[in-house]
Amino acid sequence: MTDTVLGDRALGWLRFLHRKATTPDDWSASGRPAPWWDDRSTPPVLNFARFDLSESSYAVPMMADVTPAWREVYVEIMDGLLARHTTHWAAIDWLTQIGHDPDRANYPAEMVKLWMPSHLAGNYDMPGWTANGVEPWGLAPDPVGAEGNLFFKGWFNLMLGFHGYVSRDRRWNEPFNVAGLDGASFSWTHDGINALLARQWTQRPEGPHCENTKIWPYCLSAAGLGLRMHDILTGGADHWVYDQWLEIARQRFLGITPGGRVEWMALYHDPIADYTHRAGPTAGLSVAIYLLPQEPALAEILYRTAVDKIGWSDPARPVRSLPDPRFLLLGVVLAREFGDEITLARLSRYAADTFQPGFAGAGLETPDEFGWGFGLDEPYPRGQLNGLLMMAEIGAPGAWSRVFTEPNLAKFDEPTVCGVDFPRLGIREAWNSPARSDGSARAGGAIGADSGAVLHIGSYPATASERGAPTSFRVTQLPDAASCVLRCDGAPYPRWRVLDPHTIEVDLDVGEHRIQVFSTSAAAADWRPDPASASRPAGPAGPAGSDGAPGGPEPLPAVGVPRPPCPCC
Repeated sequence: MTDTVLGDRALGWLRFLHRKATTPDDWSASGRPAPWWDDRSTPPVLNFARFDLSESSYAVPMMADVTPAWREVYVEIMDGLLARHTTHWAAIDWLTQIGHDPDRANYPAEMVKLWMPSHLAGNYDMPGWTANGVEPWGLAPDPVGAEGNLFFKGWFNLMLGFHGYVSRDRRWNEPFNVAGLDGASFSWTHDGINALLARQWTQRPEGPHCENTKIWPYCLSAAGLGLRMHDILTGGADHWVYDQWLEIARQRFLGITPGGRVEWMALYHDPIADYTHRAGPTAGLSVAIYLLPQEPALAEILYRTAVDKIGWSDPARPVRSLPDPRFLLLGVVLAREFGDEITLARLSRYAADTFQPGFAGAGLETPDEFGWGFGLDEPYPRGQLNGLLMMAEIGAPGAWSRVFTEPNLAKFDEPTVCGVDFPRLGIREAWNSPARSDGSARAGGAIGADSGAVLHIGSYPATASERGAPTSFRVTQLPDAASCVLRCDGAPYPRWRVLDPHTIEVDLDVGEHRIQVFSTSAAAADWRPDPASASRPAGPAGPAGSDGAPGGPEPLPAVGVPRPPCPCC
């Protein structure tokens, strides 16, 4: 795994997630989500299908940082996830769990011990029961506009931010409807949801609540990331409410010894009952994944205490999973983020031996799709769990944090690949680099019209059965399309044409190819591939129609038809 090439597992998950997000299903009050949406993980608090939407989204901006010059597939996925988050089934708990739980006198004793204040047993709602309508807030028909329901709007705002991170289009800042109580609908925009969240948090510095009447550091930390991403995209300054809350949390929701070890952490705080439900250090893992890009030093304290307490960091102790595999998955992701190689190696080995990684497993359509089965014997990969573990398969260590701490917004103004016939052809590498005087290329620099820039593209057959079939794609936002020079698999490549002053179209066969698009002939003449790039194999037959002729555009068609801009630009 590198920071410029997507690995096979990431590509397999991308193909499955794309199929899942773009296959129509009915999340309205009269329908039901398709069975592959995970409404089973981590009951009683996360066993709702919308958490599959949010946790499946985490890989998307990370992938976009690996292939910043190809993002249209990520836009399509995020549109599919977000559209579902506006529906009845996304807010099913808020819209159906009205008033106190009528079954709260019958909770099992083991659930009461784990989740609730013992002195209120029988007269207190289980976490996960939203209790819409109870005093002092009353009935809230709008799941976004409600005083509570943070775990709906907070993650929704974060997902909207991810869409903005992969696409310049403002679709989700135009008014859209969110399903409410009794068939009502309510109009919102990304900016509007973010502003409401910041306003409610300002009014309640200890944090807005999720269920009535519980405040969760876990949910608030995810919501803080949503505010951070909105600030990144807009130049705003709303994240201060999370910074302020974090100081309150250090005093009220976290017990840390003078030696810097976590003794306890609040699962939730109920300001009405004046009760804080404490958990051990392991609970810190669920907060640390969101806290890391916002307050890395505290996140590392939470992580180190948890992995030491469980024994994952000790090579002399066998790795043990907890009853909910979510925590071990978070351990894998965080170990990679923090560069904890010992813990990462131990947990990764356990995951490989235990969690059934594979291509074309249960619920996977073809050998081109990837997922983990987790020993659950279910018809589809469990969405929430797969979404979390996939974060450890993308980019270089620290990739999750860098989405927020080193965001790449320059990509929107750089040459971009679009019009790819996915999932027939896939793109595993797409990034721009300015040419340097030594002829090599460097990722991440600003690309200008006179920079002698190089666009690097690596293709693969996203559907293996389509290998060798003819296809094409476009490259947009070029400084001067007519001045471009292309190479494919180490040779000059002639099979392309100019569509307009800033766009070309490239013909190709479906397969593994490495293509460079040079902004000028001088850049092409000076360029030298790095050894790793030169040694990476091309497809078995090479590009269809390649004859080694000098690269150059094919003649323009007699009538040029302007192409629409791709959604990612």
